[in-house]
Amino acid sequence: MTMQTSQGGEASLTESATENTTAQRAANLTQAPGASAAEVSATAPGQLRVIKRNGTVVPFEASKISVAITKAFLAVEGGTAAASSRIHETVAKLTEMVTATFKRRMPSGGTIHIEDVQDQVELSLMRAGEHKIARDYVIYREQQASKRAARQSLSAETQEAADRINVVQLDGSKAPLDLERLHIIVSEACAGLDDVSETRILDEALRNLYDGVSMQELSTSLVITARTLIEQEPNYTYASARLLCDNLRTEALSFLGVADSATQGDMDRLYAKALPAYIARGVELELLDPTLAEYDLERMGKAILPERDLQFTYLGLQTLYDRYFIHSDEVRFELPQIFFMRVAMGLAVEETDREARAIEFYRLLSSFDYMSSTPTLFNAGTLRPQLSSCYLTTVPDDLHGIYGAIQDNAMLSKFAGGLGNDWTPVRALGSYIKGTNGKSQGVVPFLKVVNDTAVAVNQGGKRKGAVCSYLETWHMDIEEFVELRKNTGDDRRRTHDMNTANWIPDLFMKRVFDDGDWTLFSPNDVPDLHDLYGKAFEERYCAYEAMAATGELKYSKTVKAQNLWRKMLGMLFETGHPWMTFKDPCNLRSPQQHAGVVHSSNLCTEITLNTSADEIAVCNLGSINLPQHVDENGLNLEKLAETVRTAVRMLDNVIDINYYSVDTARNSNFRHRPVGLGLMGFQDALYKQHIAYGSEDAVTFADRSMEAISYYAIDASSKLAEERGAYESYEGSLWSQGILPIDSLGKLVEERGSDYIKVDDSMTMDWTSLREAVKARGMRNSNVMAIAPTATIANITGVSQSIEPTYQNLYVKSNLSGEFTVVNPYLVNDLKVRGLWDSVMVNDLKYYDGSVQAIERIPADLRAIYSNAFEVEPRWIVECASRRQKWIDQAQSLNLYINNASGKKLDITYRMAWYSGLKTTYYLRSLAATGTEKSTIDTGQLNAVSSESAPAPAPVPMACSLDDPDCEACQ
Repeated sequence: MTMQTSQGGEASLTESATENTTAQRAANLTQAPGASAAEVSATAPGQLRVIKRNGTVVPFEASKISVAITKAFLAVEGGTAAASSRIHETVAKLTEMVTATFKRRMPSGGTIHIEDVQDQVELSLMRAGEHKIARDYVIYREQQASKRAARQSLSAETQEAADRINVVQLDGSKAPLDLERLHIIVSEACAGLDDVSETRILDEALRNLYDGVSMQELSTSLVITARTLIEQEPNYTYASARLLCDNLRTEALSFLGVADSATQGDMDRLYAKALPAYIARGVELELLDPTLAEYDLERMGKAILPERDLQFTYLGLQTLYDRYFIHSDEVRFELPQIFFMRVAMGLAVEETDREARAIEFYRLLSSFDYMSSTPTLFNAGTLRPQLSSCYLTTVPDDLHGIYGAIQDNAMLSKFAGGLGNDWTPVRALGSYIKGTNGKSQGVVPFLKVVNDTAVAVNQGGKRKGAVCSYLETWHMDIEEFVELRKNTGDDRRRTHDMNTANWIPDLFMKRVFDDGDWTLFSPNDVPDLHDLYGKAFEERYCAYEAMAATGELKYSKTVKAQNLWRKMLGMLFETGHPWMTFKDPCNLRSPQQHAGVVHSSNLCTEITLNTSADEIAVCNLGSINLPQHVDENGLNLEKLAETVRTAVRMLDNVIDINYYSVDTARNSNFRHRPVGLGLMGFQDALYKQHIAYGSEDAVTFADRSMEAISYYAIDASSKLAEERGAYESYEGSLWSQGILPIDSLGKLVEERGSDYIKVDDSMTMDWTSLREAVKARGMRNSNVMAIAPTATIANITGVSQSIEPTYQNLYVKSNLSGEFTVVNPYLVNDLKVRGLWDSVMVNDLKYYDGSVQAIERIPADLRAIYSNAFEVEPRWIVECASRRQKWIDQAQSLNLYINNASGKKLDITYRMAWYSGLKTTYYLRSLAATGTEKSTIDTGQLNAVSSESAPAPAPVPMACSLDDPDCEACQ
């Protein structure tokens, strides 16, 4: 016997038995078997008939209803003797109820629509109290309606093409293309998204398919089709991500043995089943910590929120898939919410009520309100939880110590740590070596070894090793040091893969301002300068200069300060290195002055912690998603306080859980317990408030938002100290004296002199009460705040990185996961509101490299708000950073953007950075004056190279965030 499907085809009853639930079969079986026209016309008078959805008429047969409902009950209650007896009686009553209803309505016979029959079956189930079966029945009817809509929404040509396509299954067999399932997947992907067309995705994807296509190719076709539409409508990025998620579900769930495939709707029940299967498999494969299996996994599974899969952008989810999800033999068996739960559980393993804390951490991470740094996301919950981001070391002036430091670099880099090395103590080229009665080769040959070590130790294949070497400006090797990244000269004295940074004393900057001389020394002749700063450094340095002038110090060199400064700026422009970082503000404002000296920053210039031969500084990072805390009333302080409280706890937990490959790092981290809470999405937060980056309002928001983060972070760490105890070296710190970061700003002004600094010291919150609370409770962490680059975790959460202005409003981003179209959704939405978003606007944005300034039909107010990074004057970037810096106990990864950079522009910008009290700067990003051919623009006349002036030097490398995605240590 056969049964007609809703599309008019035929399916056997045995095929019907493979449906997802028996209640679903009940819906199918109430559609009576097909009958020929002759059979229908011969139907006896008074007999009921059923009109099917395709218009055919068939006899009504109560037995079909009885069979279907019987199978539905058996699926729910099983086939035991007791159950069978009850089911038989109940089914008979239900069948009679349905049949009697229609006979009562039509005693002389007549036609009934199939929907009426199904309505009565549903109603009878409800009246009989069989709510579970009735619920499944209703759900299945909705799914079938969606399937019918699939075909109706497609063009006849596409439907015909789909009917000819057979898909190669995972086991190698072929099956007809399941158009209905495709429609469900695409409908789910487009649900709730404005201006996104599921029909367009299906039509265009099916147009590119062929008979014999594999399941993987079929899924990929949907994803690629959706992602090509992102430049026209930013919401397609969410549709693309959801379609990609369908691939992930198939890959992971089949590997775990949970299901062959699943829709997003199925994950309401499947996530809870997948979590214990995932942990069991991960432990079995020795990829996960067995401790995770000791959690109450039923409770953890119920806490998972499947709907949070829907908030990913395509770039974010693809980034997670390619580089973060745990895999075995290249099979990713970690799904997005399981990923966040794994990290949360890994961070809560030592909590008293670890389930409750893990759920709290999971909810924060999966909401995107806060994101842990890449090493934490990589390794939390694994057998080797190296969760810390940054390691800072000081290299001693002896051969054993130098190679020991290089070995430390290798071990720390192996497990995904980013490195900052202080090389100032190592004696200069030509200086005397007593042990051999010879002369030193200086710092540079050792830095070549450091460079090659970073390349060789590639962090388990996940990314390249990354290190930055620092040298103070008075070191005799400084002139050769600034040339390390040049592409000319002796390649044996070049480090093409290593970052470098100048560690600049205030006295040097004063000499630059005053056009004075500057003296270079070898550190073995002036060893105490390494540990001195502020007025103490100035006094001792001037004393050494006097000794050099009288011949008492024979090995020195005097240069014009401005000449050296110009060389530093010239190399920065030409090679992107060395970066400019400032020794004195880092030390004068350090809460840990009593415990040592800050000798350098880290890989990304935001960490400023003490180092020595006995201590390798460690920092643990995470970032608040600032736009998630901005609503129609501005900054949501209540939500921000809650986010910061949980985030600081998570960061503090890292210290105790972390795997330390070097004992000196472990000892330092347990003694001082520093963490670095930062932020990302600053530009998005401005967009949400319609504030231009280049404005006083932006400066004020930078000030107020960082003040709030600082206030809540200090309070959270202090409350943790009350619960867990203050950090070991707390006594004697600025914290213990009631001196908070905002208060240390005055110390910098006093030491430097008011002629060389201009900073704002305004405040709006109750800092007096917080000072007293800190003095009473102590602090859990020696350092609490630092703003990292966040390039990768900003990709994951779909916001602008760190404190950066928008790079371009439309561009193609390339990283290890591929190429991704990035379009500014805030701009598109504002243009839509004003009726300006169309294909011409897309072409205009392409032609002008994502800039809106030359597009005259865009109103002036929008052109100001959507100025890109090279269109915002550097003074606004510096001023925003200055306002943040007064609240931060560490520093910021601050990139500076300069359009058509010149020596004068660089000179003014970097003097301004120092003058504004900044501790560090990061990359200089310059833009050449030449345009490039716009090959993807529709209008051929636009395909030409334009030049406003003579070609500028090649743009400086964009580093971690744009051109070099390998560097993720601080992100």
